[in-house]
Amino acid sequence: MTGAQLSAFQANSGIAPAAMAAMLVGAVFSALLVWGVWAIRTAYVGWAEDRLSQRQFLGVVVRFLAMYLVLTFFLLS
Repeated sequence: MTGAQLSAFQANSGIAPAAMAAMLVGAVFSALLVWGVWAIRTAYVGWAEDRLSQRQFLGVVVRFLAMYLVLTFFLLS
């Protein structure tokens, strides 16, 4: 961003662009963690009630971990 764009952003929002970026990254990670807890808990209940196999349950966990690692790499690097 140019200097004029930075000053316009800060004048209109009252927040520095770096602080806004940190807030958005935090919101993405918190939403991902809430979704991950919901998905893993739902899969666990299905596995405990014999509606999912252990392999399917582990698939949910591995997919969540892969998504978390990919987002961590892209958003925090």
